[in-house]
Amino acid sequence: MSAINRDPLTAPHRTRNDAVLALCVAVLAVAIARTGGEGIRPDLLSWTLLLAGHVPLVWRRRRPVVALLGVVACVAPYQALDYNPAPPIPATVLALYTVAATGAVRRTLLTGVAVLGPTAIGNGLTNPKGALESLEISGWIIAVLFIGIDVRYYRRYVASIVERAERAEHTREEEARRRVAEERLRMARDLHDLLAHSITLIGVQTSVAAHVLTADPERLDRKAVAQALDDIAGTCRIARGELRTTLEVLRAHDTVVGVGADPGPGSVSGSVSGAEEMRGPLPGIDGLADLAETGRVAGAKVELSVRAGDIPPSVGAAAYRIVQEALTNAVRHGGREDLTVRVGLWTADGALRVSVRDDGTGGDDGSGGGVGPSDGTPGFGLIGMRERARSVGGTLDAGPGPAEGFEVTATLPLSREDEVR
Repeated sequence: MSAINRDPLTAPHRTRNDAVLALCVAVLAVAIARTGGEGIRPDLLSWTLLLAGHVPLVWRRRRPVVALLGVVACVAPYQALDYNPAPPIPATVLALYTVAATGAVRRTLLTGVAVLGPTAIGNGLTNPKGALESLEISGWIIAVLFIGIDVRYYRRYVASIVERAERAEHTREEEARRRVAEERLRMARDLHDLLAHSITLIGVQTSVAAHVLTADPERLDRKAVAQALDDIAGTCRIARGELRTTLEVLRAHDTVVGVGADPGPGSVSGSVSGAEEMRGPLPGIDGLADLAETGRVAGAKVELSVRAGDIPPSVGAAAYRIVQEALTNAVRHGGREDLTVRVGLWTADGALRVSVRDDGTGGDDGSGGGVGPSDGTPGFGLIGMRERARSVGGTLDAGPGPAEGFEVTATLPLSREDEVR
């Protein structure tokens, strides 16, 4: 079946295999000729024509029509001299079959006409009373050609099935690579949101403690130092708990793969996929008060205004992460001690609007990649926020405020959750 299904024009070692096949057919023809039969007794000329008629079969798949013409050029005089007609039949049938199995239907029909015409004329001239024999020969030629055509269409059918299977396999591989890429991007975003936020707060609180210790060593405010150290310890505990949960999700990889068959672009995967669902409820706008409190602990004045309710979980999670990153960047790059950050969320025109504006001196680093660390190196803050917004079909803009500071605004459609479901 493998040999039948394979395209004869592209099969490996086809010339070598055809040479072996031609030799076998020639041996068969010699065996038939030696058994006697009708016609003149074989002589040197008959053996020469008979064996020469098998030589073109070596190139039957490379040049099918030329091989057929070569066989006919030797078989026609052999038959005209009234030698035994049976020995050349296998070579002729093989050549006709090859033309039909490797070429278009039009070429096969033209070949059939070209072969049947001279054959019928020759039989009519040499054997005027053999009409039935001529009809039998024509029937065999037509049958061989139709078998070749049928095999050709069968091979095309098998090739189409194989092509579809390969295309489906390629599609599955592409889908697997896409999901792996999305999962890596989601993990990178989550780790960035977690670590950047926690490390920024720890850095600010450490600076507060260091300032208290060095401002007036003789009049040390032990209560302020203890409060700063307690805040650092609390932030570390929170970060450690979230990091441990994230690592547990990563270890449960098989379970993660089975959670969201195809989370689609509207779930918070791109950003928050089935892996995040395993950790429990998605963070939402209910947690914004805690975010504002952490910003106040870091030394900023955070004004929070929320005028939104019944927000889909994926949209609420995206809003939470955007506000978290915007607060982190404001605290890190605000550049002033009396920094004020105004956070507002409200619903309008079927979307959740998010606004985070500060009055600091920081801003975009000009790289297009978002606010970077304090050393001027481009970071991933704005990239992550834009990806969070796109994951629920929204948009995000960030840049210097109208008067001062930096402003982040996002529009997150509320209808995406229904589409995801």
